[in-house]
Amino acid sequence: MLLKRLLVLMPEPTSAEDILLTCEASGNPPPNFRWTKDGEEFIPSNEPGLSVSLGSGTFMKTGVVSGPMSQYKGKYSCYADNALGTAVSNEVQLITETEGEKKVEEGESVVLKCNPPISTVPPVIHWMDERMHHIELNDRVTQGRDGNLYFSHVTINDTRIDYTCNVQYLNARTILSKEPITLTVTTSNSVVRSRRPQMMRPSGTHSTYHALRGQSLELECIVQGLPTPTVKWVRKDGQLSESRTSRHLSDRLLRISNISVSDGGEYQCSVNNSQGKVTHTYTVSVEAAPYWTKEPVSQLYAPGETVRLDCQADGIPSPAVAWSINGKPITSIDSNPRRTVRDGALILRDVVFTDTAVYQCQAHNKHGTILVNTYIFVIELPPQILNADGQKYNSTEGQNAVLQCQTFGSPRPKVTWERNSSASLLAEPRVNLLTNGNLQITNVSHGDEGLYTCSVSNTNLSINADLDVLNRTVILSPPGSLRVQPGKTAIFTCLAQVDPKLTPPHIQWKRSGQELFQSYAEDKYTFEGPDLIVANVQTEDEGVYTCEVITNLDRVEASGSIIVVDRPDPPTQLQVSDPKDRNVTLSWTAGDNHNSPVIEFVVEFEDGDSKERGWEELKRVSGTNESVTVSLQPYVSYRFRVISINNIGKSDPSMPSDLHSTPPQAPDNNPENVRSESTDPDTLVITWEEMDRRVFNGPEFHYKVFWRRVVGDTTWYSNVSTEPPYIVTEVGNFSAFQIKVQAANQKGEGPELDPVTGYSGEEIPLEAPKNVGIVLLNSSAIRVTWEPVNEKTVRGHLLGYKIHLTRFGSRGHHQGRRAREPETSVEVETGPKEEKRVLGGLRPYSHYALTVTVFNSKGEGPPSKTLSFETDEGAPGPPMSLLLDSHAGTEMTLHWTPPAQPNGVLKGYLLQYQIVKSDNSPMQVETIDDHKVTHLTLKQGRTSAGDGEPITREGATTLDGGTPPSNISLSVGEKSVNMSWVPGQRQRSVGFQVQYLNKQCTYELCVCMWLCLCHCRDTGVLASRSRWLPIRDNDRQLPLIGNHTWPKHRKQKHRNRNQENPTMKRKTKTTQNTHLSRPDHCTMENDLLQGSGRDSTPPPPPPQRCRLRLHPNKPNKTTPNTKGGQRG
Repeated sequence: MLLKRLLVLMPEPTSAEDILLTCEASGNPPPNFRWTKDGEEFIPSNEPGLSVSLGSGTFMKTGVVSGPMSQYKGKYSCYADNALGTAVSNEVQLITETEGEKKVEEGESVVLKCNPPISTVPPVIHWMDERMHHIELNDRVTQGRDGNLYFSHVTINDTRIDYTCNVQYLNARTILSKEPITLTVTTSNSVVRSRRPQMMRPSGTHSTYHALRGQSLELECIVQGLPTPTVKWVRKDGQLSESRTSRHLSDRLLRISNISVSDGGEYQCSVNNSQGKVTHTYTVSVEAAPYWTKEPVSQLYAPGETVRLDCQADGIPSPAVAWSINGKPITSIDSNPRRTVRDGALILRDVVFTDTAVYQCQAHNKHGTILVNTYIFVIELPPQILNADGQKYNSTEGQNAVLQCQTFGSPRPKVTWERNSSASLLAEPRVNLLTNGNLQITNVSHGDEGLYTCSVSNTNLSINADLDVLNRTVILSPPGSLRVQPGKTAIFTCLAQVDPKLTPPHIQWKRSGQELFQSYAEDKYTFEGPDLIVANVQTEDEGVYTCEVITNLDRVEASGSIIVVDRPDPPTQLQVSDPKDRNVTLSWTAGDNHNSPVIEFVVEFEDGDSKERGWEELKRVSGTNESVTVSLQPYVSYRFRVISINNIGKSDPSMPSDLHSTPPQAPDNNPENVRSESTDPDTLVITWEEMDRRVFNGPEFHYKVFWRRVVGDTTWYSNVSTEPPYIVTEVGNFSAFQIKVQAANQKGEGPELDPVTGYSGEEIPLEAPKNVGIVLLNSSAIRVTWEPVNEKTVRGHLLGYKIHLTRFGSRGHHQGRRAREPETSVEVETGPKEEKRVLGGLRPYSHYALTVTVFNSKGEGPPSKTLSFETDEGAPGPPMSLLLDSHAGTEMTLHWTPPAQPNGVLKGYLLQYQIVKSDNSPMQVETIDDHKVTHLTLKQGRTSAGDGEPITREGATTLDGGTPPSNISLSVGEKSVNMSWVPGQRQRSVGFQVQYLNKQCTYELCVCMWLCLCHCRDTGVLASRSRWLPIRDNDRQLPLIGNHTWPKHRKQKHRNRNQENPTMKRKTKTTQNTHLSRPDHCTMENDLLQGSGRDSTPPPPPPQRCRLRLHPNKPNKTTPNTKGGQRG
């Protein structure tokens, strides 16, 4: 009988088996099987959940077992027996590891072990709960490379009964679920204290690692501490490679990819929290399996040549190099003086045809072996050039250009290169003749352009090659490093300059080395010319973005990056510790800063007794700190929370702390701004600024009010008040008191304080100022004097004096006019120390009355005796108006009205005039006694006090004759025509005749329109009126409506053109804009047409013609506006 085998297999993922013990045996007769466990008989078929395979002793778990898996832990032996004997298997041990239940206090560190079965291929570990959800990993909870789950410190939220380690063997397609672990976190009876960092994995301060070149190395730095420590990686003897190093598991794991010999050295993990710092040093030594640095090349050789096969390899430790010929070690072949090995190179001198063979070079060290085959063919062949003649090569600046001239022959043809018959081509260090005959030019420039010739020595064989050097492709605007908030759009720009001879470039975008393609479905990536648009940026979009500009000759690339930034997560684990009467220590753990460092933390509080005030800022803390001691007020219930702030914004608040109440104490301060606000006589009103409830410091808060007279009292009177003010009565009028107010509560009173002086209520003054005097300084100013009053009669604080001044009218003889003038009063206040005041701005030649009073905050006292006075005569004001008019070429009429303020008895007027446009015209001055003058420039009134202010106007006489209008234009509407023109030079008081013909009607229409405006510079113009003229067609009246734009300066009276106004003559200006419309009636004229004899229409123009004609109609001879012609 033969017992075949006994082994343990792992279940497949599709099976429910967790236990599989195989026992198979063969024999004749067939054997029977039985098992022992720890030396005791074990019958698998009697165990619920276990089943035995038919015809063997193999049993497995196929159902739900009763009880924990640990019941099957032990050493098992299988027995197979028949009539001929019994076979016994080797003993096998079944291990069931269970962590069971772990119980720790809040704030402690803990490790949940996985202990996966040993395998040649490392398994993948997943920690999950009973619903197959992954346990969240962060900087506080980390999974080690050993599969264990490490807690830097635990919180109440870590309590659960289903921490399950799942071990996945990828090659075997197998998952093994370990027994769930229960973790119970209990609340500490004392305040959870912070702890300095300590290493959990690896332990100690130093560890050593060995790695092979080309592999990956992972360094762990798993730590414990409270608050959660931060981890920083540095290389002590150099810089960390940015491209081949990456950080994972919240910086707890440093991975070095494709490790090279240069990565050997010392690395350090530095761990910090608010309680301290710890470091761990990693010494990394890198070894390497053999790798080629120079390999021998297969070639054709001619008899008699020397062959050198270089074979160089490197590795750590350095590899040994050995040669073989056709698979036989060279050391086992008969020695040949033509064959030598020196420094790894095989040298064959004077080769013959029998040296044709395959030569092997082998390098090996303890990490492996490499081998290369090289074929040596000894033959005689005539030379030939394999490349075509006249081939053109294109290259871009800075690249390496290779001009091909490959030859074939044995012995090997000797190749030479020339350029422009220059034999010094190879003297240029950038030019190299390659062993295959090609010419290599490194770092080409435009100076390398031209024709090159390749020749075979001792033959007439040659070819030409033409090199053209183009401008290199340059990225002018590379993509940048973008910091983008989630949901926003990122735009990279890659603008390149390409030689026009090159093909249009293709821009290929990559993300972390992977090509990107435009996504039409979700619009994630959009390519618009040189731009890459990344829409709706999320955390998974972070990475390095590379734009590669590709032409048919070169390619360049530039990289940018996306870093997703956002406002920070709220702080967690806010704790209140070390409470004292007046302060407390707060500590917290910062949330994820989302790639934007926390600038500061804001500590806020809420008063539990005044929740309506909401959350208030208590203190700001630097973003590098996660704890702070804050000062508190006594007898306040505090609830705290913390907010993080970075450059993006504020986080949500942390969860609030529990309520913390401070014990009561006596008040620290007294109320501020203690004062008297007494307004009523015989009353002292003591008031102050109410104190905030938060500074009461204790229960039964109140104010103690103290007062006493400044003179006569040495005893303080006091009383208690819960709020201001406090009123004391029957204290007399305006008496001085010393007052003070002290804060108090159940625990005591506030600090001692100094009294302030206040007064009881005031009463209005009793007396008027005496000896009031007036001195006339000029016609518009006086000086008022008085004697100060006795301060006792003021009955309050003397605030000053009031001067009351009233004007009753002019001193003129026109009593009726004076009676109509309203009285005007002026009140002037002075300071309490003043005894005189100068008053200006009085009206000359007027009647005035004056009184003086004293006043305090209660009001004014009785007035002084009324003093009346008169001001002297003064210069008159300007005339109220001045109107100019000229209706003839040699005369001008002017009109004016007397001044509104004569300021005395008016004596006459002073005239000044001159010709404006004459440089040599003298100014004429005379007294007004005749109104007929040629030119008026100045008119003044006079009194006995002197000349008054002038009033100035300019005017001109009219112009004889006239010139036709110019710049005639019209704009045609649906039912109207708008006409405009520019009058001739100096045209005023003129009329314009407008004639037109309706081509679509049987009637003919002609209108004579006479317009006249009167104009004086700066004084206004005359308006116009319209009347009907008998213009008929088939007994029907047709209207011609004129709309004119008139100046707005002054309303004027109309005058008939043939009837002179006996009271006023004016110059006129013609309007330039006439609007013609044609409804059912037609006529219009200015009232200047009245009596002009122009009521008949002019003869009509010829039929079927539309004619417009404008001309002056016997214009009055006036000068134009000084601004020239105007358009309507």
